[in-house]
Amino acid sequence: MYQYDKLDQTIVNERVIQFRDQTERYLRGDLSDAQYLPLRLQNGLYVQRLAPMLRIAVPYGLISSAQLRAIADISRRYDKGYAHISTRQNIQLNWPQLEDVPDILCDLAAVQMHAIQTSGNCIRNTTTDQFAGVAADEVVDPRPYCEIIRQWSTLHPEFAFLPRKFKIAVNGAEEDRAAIHFHDIGIELYRNMHGAVRLKFLVGGGLGRTPVVGSVIRDDVATEHLLTYLEAILRIYNLHGRRDNKYKARIKILVKAMGIEAFRAAVETEWATNRDGPNTLTDAALAAVAAHFTAPEYTVADGAQESAFLAKACAREPLFSGWVKRNTTAHKQPGYRAVTVTLKATGQAPGDVSAAQMDALAELADQFSYGELRTTHEQNIVLADVRESELMALWQALQPLGLAASNAGHITDMICCPGGDFCSLANAKSIPVAQALQERFEAMDYQYDLGPIELNISGCMNACGHHHVGHIGILGVDKKGQEFYQVCIGGSQAGNASVARILGPSFSRADLPSVIEKLLERYLELRESDQEQFLRVYERCGIEPFKDAVYGKS
Repeated sequence: MYQYDKLDQTIVNERVIQFRDQTERYLRGDLSDAQYLPLRLQNGLYVQRLAPMLRIAVPYGLISSAQLRAIADISRRYDKGYAHISTRQNIQLNWPQLEDVPDILCDLAAVQMHAIQTSGNCIRNTTTDQFAGVAADEVVDPRPYCEIIRQWSTLHPEFAFLPRKFKIAVNGAEEDRAAIHFHDIGIELYRNMHGAVRLKFLVGGGLGRTPVVGSVIRDDVATEHLLTYLEAILRIYNLHGRRDNKYKARIKILVKAMGIEAFRAAVETEWATNRDGPNTLTDAALAAVAAHFTAPEYTVADGAQESAFLAKACAREPLFSGWVKRNTTAHKQPGYRAVTVTLKATGQAPGDVSAAQMDALAELADQFSYGELRTTHEQNIVLADVRESELMALWQALQPLGLAASNAGHITDMICCPGGDFCSLANAKSIPVAQALQERFEAMDYQYDLGPIELNISGCMNACGHHHVGHIGILGVDKKGQEFYQVCIGGSQAGNASVARILGPSFSRADLPSVIEKLLERYLELRESDQEQFLRVYERCGIEPFKDAVYGKS
């Protein structure tokens, strides 16, 4: 993984000193709330419903065992002994004291971490496939490109105060696991007929109040123009994006107002002035960054022998076999698999991980996966390089930690925002809904019969739980001061990107488990085989049979 150079470390250290001074001045009363607001946002600090929240950057989801141990220690000393994985692959602390935040940032800097630009109207953490570098279907490793974007965007003076927050995702695999269609800018890496790496750019995607599938703006950008083309897009957005109304300030609104052709023309005109400028990448610059992402020294000499060993272990232990089938992923290196550790145990807030679990996962990463971990868009953790012959030992080690659930990609492996329990913007609570659904659908045989289903929960229209792109989405709404929940179905974040459609009138929290169960039972009735998944049935049959199941025929 990328290691800080002297410049990186100096920037982060100086940022800690600056914010310590700003916070001390605020606590003395020398800075007003309004003056302190942009300063704390630039350092990832929010004021939530009950306490501050600090969002720690995990660039493109890659974290070392030493860094995870540091966060575990910080959570014990400054928080309540746990952390939360966000859908942008970052890590959040929900209970730090304001006066302790500079000390937390200092401790993070000591392990090459920070909270810079995890909030505010700037370029946020660039995200990618959690299996980047190891996925069997990978065409181009996206991590070097993400790192180049990170270096370019961090404290970029021109883009520090954009009309609104700005999110970029990069995908380099055949399957889109980075949701590039639902970002302000999505980048797909591919190889042309000559084997050269090229970039396809999408713009104007996003969720929130107005969910939009991004549009292709250019589909054949050379790698040397990664940054110059990004700059051209950002400059047009920065110049023309709405600043008078934050609800209309995202780039998706600008693209819709101008039309994709007019927006493309404006970007092309801007790009013509800087495409060969100082941010044009050389082969040497790209190679220097890519050198940080070489494969570890794999020790398997015979991949077939490893696979045979695994097959025998699965035959002996059916529960282990189910975990391997659902929680491990094919690896480009023979004899290895990537493991998804789901943070979705029944009764636990989705995405939460305790300090003890973080320490244990760090140890397991050292033992089984070369000391590296990944945080995921689905609020889980990945060990990316595990020998097939060692999967049984890893699975056994995860059991006493409460981390061995074999539900990855299934209905209890849900995405869920913190909701009204923490967030001051939320209309309704999300975590109790998730827990009620976990309890209703805890039976693994039933989950396996249903097959893969993505269920996403948001506490408000800001859509931090990405309900718009869930196969089943749940949105908290306010009805005259009462919490209700709107249900939508048919969303997809993958290559067949689509926005879910609303079923109809909203439901009380108490009714939601029964409503979701009716949807699932109707799906089982409609599917033509055990292999036909929920989204395919929805696409074939439409929304009406599901409406009938919930509301009855009109």
